[in-house]
Amino acid sequence: MKDAMFESDIPGLPLIHRGKVRDLYALGEDHLLMVTTDRLSAFDVVLPTPIPDKGRILTAITVFWMRRVEQVLGIPNQLTDIPLSEVVPDPGIRQPLEGRSLVVRRLRALPVEAVVRGYLIGSGWKDYQATGTLCGIELPEGLTLAARLPEALFTPSTKAGEGEHDANIDFAAVVSLLGGRMAEAVRDTALSIYAMAREHARRRGILIADTKFEFGLDATGRLHLIDEVLTPDSSRFWPEERYRPGISPESFDKQFVRDYLEGLDWDKQAPGPEIPAEIVARTAERYQEALRRLTADPA
Repeated sequence: MKDAMFESDIPGLPLIHRGKVRDLYALGEDHLLMVTTDRLSAFDVVLPTPIPDKGRILTAITVFWMRRVEQVLGIPNQLTDIPLSEVVPDPGIRQPLEGRSLVVRRLRALPVEAVVRGYLIGSGWKDYQATGTLCGIELPEGLTLAARLPEALFTPSTKAGEGEHDANIDFAAVVSLLGGRMAEAVRDTALSIYAMAREHARRRGILIADTKFEFGLDATGRLHLIDEVLTPDSSRFWPEERYRPGISPESFDKQFVRDYLEGLDWDKQAPGPEIPAEIVARTAERYQEALRRLTADPA
């Protein structure tokens, strides 16, 4: 597909990880090159059809949030000022990587997904229906699908390995993994970022239903924001004007793709089916709208 990158290939740089969306290359001992491709996953399967410019949009949104979080809250991140041209000097190789690649600091990633929820949806809704709780946190009775929670909740999960699924865990499990002080720092930092971002997005017509953050430590043990931040791939963004509790709201992400796949006779195992051009185009428009709204000045 024209102008879409399914996989990156950078001669001379060691590929250390190819995830569902991101390719990571080693740049010595201290840095990484993070390339965000246009791959799309659904139901934990990487689909064969990329979404043009998705990687550039996710990269732009991540950089926007990382800089804003550092400026407003003083929370550091893994971004560097090293230009892509310094690590990929060949213009022909560098051109398709422009706008979707970041030279970042190599930090020790923590083994926890720092999930924050402001609304009852997804696995949180299923947990509540079954137990009346969310990651061990008691919730009021009678909440409906997509209801706004009384307060934002830190509902962490494990980091799934290849072919596995994330699993919700309670705060005690985070303490066991990270120790009490670090667990509290991750929780409090995630909640503070969410609170700031939720207000920023709301003024631009977007409700952040939930999101997940990843954190890493530098050599001194200082907590840093890493990976992707508050993108349509790591969050549920709902258009405020169409939000109604009791139904699953529209979202600024791959909803069109998921809806299409749900109508197929597909067992949700790899390989996934090709996605029609019309669904690809509508999905790309949603990502573009998320970027435009989040980075625009409020009306």
